[in-house]
Amino acid sequence: MPDAKVVLKHYFGYTDFRPGQEQVITAILQQRDVLAIMPTGGGKSLCYQLPALLQPGLTLVISPLIALMQDQVTALLNNGIAATFLNSTLTAAERGDRTEHLLKGQYKLLYMAPETLFSEAMTTLLHRLHTSFGIDTIAVDEAHCVSEWGHDFRQEYCQLFNLRDRLPQTPIVALTATATERVRSDIVAQLRLHNPLIHLSSFDRPNLYYEVRTERSLERLIRQVRSSKGSGIIYCLTRKQVDAITERLTSENLSALPYHAGLSDQVRRTNQERWLRDDVQVMVATIAFGMGINKPDVRFVIHYELAKNIEGYYQESGRAGRDGESAQCTLYFALRDVETIKFFIKQKVDTTTGQPLELQQRIANQQLQQMIDYAEATDCRRAILLRYFNQSHSGHCGQCDLCRFPPPKKDWTIPAQKFLSCVARTKERFGIHYVIQVLRGAKQARIQELGHDKLSVYGIGQDLSPATWRSLGRSLLHRGYVSCTDDGYGILKLNDLSWQIMKKELVVLLAIAEPSGRSPDTKRSRRSREKATGTDLFEQLRLLRKKLADQQQIPPYIVFSDRTLAELCSSQPITLEEFAKVPGVGERKLALYGPAFIALIANFRKQGNATN
Repeated sequence: MPDAKVVLKHYFGYTDFRPGQEQVITAILQQRDVLAIMPTGGGKSLCYQLPALLQPGLTLVISPLIALMQDQVTALLNNGIAATFLNSTLTAAERGDRTEHLLKGQYKLLYMAPETLFSEAMTTLLHRLHTSFGIDTIAVDEAHCVSEWGHDFRQEYCQLFNLRDRLPQTPIVALTATATERVRSDIVAQLRLHNPLIHLSSFDRPNLYYEVRTERSLERLIRQVRSSKGSGIIYCLTRKQVDAITERLTSENLSALPYHAGLSDQVRRTNQERWLRDDVQVMVATIAFGMGINKPDVRFVIHYELAKNIEGYYQESGRAGRDGESAQCTLYFALRDVETIKFFIKQKVDTTTGQPLELQQRIANQQLQQMIDYAEATDCRRAILLRYFNQSHSGHCGQCDLCRFPPPKKDWTIPAQKFLSCVARTKERFGIHYVIQVLRGAKQARIQELGHDKLSVYGIGQDLSPATWRSLGRSLLHRGYVSCTDDGYGILKLNDLSWQIMKKELVVLLAIAEPSGRSPDTKRSRRSREKATGTDLFEQLRLLRKKLADQQQIPPYIVFSDRTLAELCSSQPITLEEFAKVPGVGERKLALYGPAFIALIANFRKQGNATN
């Protein structure tokens, strides 16, 4: 794909595609529907932005958040790409001006929110644009929002199928960072994709360190933030907690701002912009913050309270380290968080009738249990996250607390055989809680009604506590030794490994203990990075980047990413030709920023700091 690679270097400053990008781009250029699931930082946006530059007409991008579309348009314009958005933040004059330029064919990408897409005026505009220039591609960003089985379902996304009726020949590209197999099927059905290319990247983010801490206090949080370098996010469940933590951090002379739905739109926009521009270090927020945030240099994400589900946790924690550099993801876990989340789940009601949405509540409760299982796990956390998305991992990542500081293991084969035998004897129709009740010989009316008190496995597990059985059951699930349905009921199902255990063909070695919650040796990783990049030069480049960004009123990462600055430290180019070879330097950025950075590097080398 030589034309695409020329465009890639000219506009985006890279010579090679990331894994999966070329395959998706080729399919788009062949006018195929596509479902692309790529992890945060995997380069989803480029998959539709680059084809837009190779096609004659307009690419329409559906984006769920105003801040997201504004950020992406700013980055595109900085790369010399004609893009715009139409949303509620524009004045009538601004909207009219942009509409006029659209009708003259002066833009390649148009970003819109789903809730404004089907107004009468917008329907007319899209018809005129398609008739005049052609809408080549429809890109649906954050496509998991169409599914009730996803972690961030949005009602306004339910109308997007109308795009297929109105523009039947226009290919649709659905993109998301997270989607289970059920959610993927739902996206294809809801958006009416025709024989789509389905690209599924690995969800593994090897640069992220995952840990769970069970001892939670503001003092511990303050110490962690104070010892952390770079930008960070702290997630909380409630607005009250957001405000309390922000106040405490600022009282400790740490720069932090709040973000939640109780603040005005203007305050939220201002706070987010200040954080994006590195004016403050920490954003303390509810999960209302962060979807689509493109800031690549977030060095830590802290969940001060339990996340509601694994899919949301993966996305939220995945906002760290988008640039591929090392970053830390910490979850503070306390059982009282569970009751808070259960309260939120009970609020899921039909807005018309006021009746509980039983399906959504059931799904949410199962997802909450999966999150508790993650927090209380004794197996590799990365393996647990990947298995949730039906991907495998060896289970020894070296980049989580349980792999770095593993609890001792022992042989649990016999209890595992009892557990799996109980699943088999009860005909694979129940979840962990019921299986444990049968094993423990509980005097439940339901057990007696079903005749399960007559089974050979009834009461054979009284030697272990319910908590130990729960930990064993979770570990068997995490290891893939037993399966579980994702229909909201969490029904246990036997698989090939289950039968190997019951036939004594597989030994079960597990660590049934509390996780250590210890932290990685961040000082060592930080020292190695500083040695590799040259701390003095890196800091000087960061200051110059901030100065240039402030002059243009854009976030610093839109000028250059931390990774590009690290490459500049390593190669130390002093000519435009050398500078152009650095990854992340396209033609426009070379002209805009090259001379200033070259002058700084040349002065640095003149002072006797030249590389060998």
